[in-house]
Amino acid sequence: MSDKLYHECHEVISQGRAILEDLQQWGFESVIPLAVTEPVVVTPPSPQEPSSPAQSGTLADMETGLAGCCLCPLSKQRQNIVFGAGNPHARVVLVGEAPGRDEDEQGIPFVGEAGQLLEKILLAMHLSREDVYICNVIKCRPPGNRDPQGDEIAACEPFLKQQLALIQPEIIITLGRFAAQTLLQTTAPIGKLRGRWHEYQGIPLMPTFHPAYLLRNQAGKRPVWEDMQQVMARLNIN
Repeated sequence: MSDKLYHECHEVISQGRAILEDLQQWGFESVIPLAVTEPVVVTPPSPQEPSSPAQSGTLADMETGLAGCCLCPLSKQRQNIVFGAGNPHARVVLVGEAPGRDEDEQGIPFVGEAGQLLEKILLAMHLSREDVYICNVIKCRPPGNRDPQGDEIAACEPFLKQQLALIQPEIIITLGRFAAQTLLQTTAPIGKLRGRWHEYQGIPLMPTFHPAYLLRNQAGKRPVWEDMQQVMARLNIN
């Protein structure tokens, strides 16, 4: 083999190896060789099939895997998936129901009026958004802010469970009826659930009223503060 031919072959092999490495980085597991007269077609992974929660090693992995999720009809009209935000090693995780309009627009949980009130509650507890982790049972906004439906819960709840498993908080606070009933697998009203400790997967859970409820019912603020004082006592926050 001449030196010229040798260098040409070496260059082609190097280029091929570089292309294969790029394909692996982009998520393609294999390339099927076809006849030389036909173009090689590589099919990328479908964005409609998010990574299994059990296969995700970190919250960032989970969020990346959920990109383009179409597991339920809510995906058809959402603007953004609202995965969650805060400290991935938080002692406290707050779980709401589902994103609202502001959250859908920004892709961040609890950024509207209810979120502003939640920040004030956290401040009174000597905490901030950076200290806790905030997420919802459902990651996409239901139309008209209606309650999530059974198929939507079935599609999304496994991701919430994996979030909690990865964070391993000391305490979970559920905000509102829907989040409490979903995690505790009960139909009991929030008025009977709040104010006392429950357990989720071995983690102490305190249900309380949703901040949006407090915006409409000022009388609910005192019970919520009583609930949060119990949380502070468990965390040894003075």
